[in-house]
Amino acid sequence: MYGAWRSYVAARSAVLPLVREGDPTRTLIDATRPLHNRTRVRMAARNVAIAIGWMVVAMYGLLLATVGSAAQP
Repeated sequence: MYGAWRSYVAARSAVLPLVREGDPTRTLIDATRPLHNRTRVRMAARNVAIAIGWMVVAMYGLLLATVGSAAQP
């Protein structure tokens, strides 16, 4: 459950930088950079990777719980 919650939090924080407008000066500076070097894109990609990692942890915990409950008579 904790892994799923952390995944949700990381996914929510991944979308936030892409939705809000931010500082106009920083936005203009970032617009001149290539897409993979933009601050917002890098932060979003990092948070998506973290969200996927936490989801893997949550699914592994679910697998362990399922296998553990199936082994009990």
